[in-house]
Amino acid sequence: VQLQASGGGLVQAGGSLKLTCVVSGSIFSFNAMGWYRQAPGNQRELIAGIQSGGLTNYADSVKGRFFISRENDKNTVYLHMNDLKPEDTAVYYCYLHQLSSDYWGRGTLVTVSS
Repeated sequence: VQLQASGGGLVQAGGSLKLTCVVSGSIFSFNAMGWYRQAPGNQRELIAGIQSGGLTNYADSVKGRFFISRENDKNTVYLHMNDLKPEDTAVYYCYLHQLSSDYWGRGTLVTVSS
């Protein structure tokens, strides 16, 4: 299983970005996908997840600003980030959880300037 994340970049506070993660390999129909982020000096934190049936969850820090979606036929998960803040600056990692195993992408850097 491989995950390829893209879409990071530099954006001003209040702006928006869309992250994309394409998953390839042996993917089972029932799974969970989502996004973590890690800022310098901080632990990696879960910010959004979505199950294959569409159930979502969000960290309190991004509720109402970030939205996760997926296209099962494309094995792709998206993170729509709005009203970005400097504290959202981090490396964002997509993940796949299936059959009690976790898989990670290499991360994409999001930098929000004030």
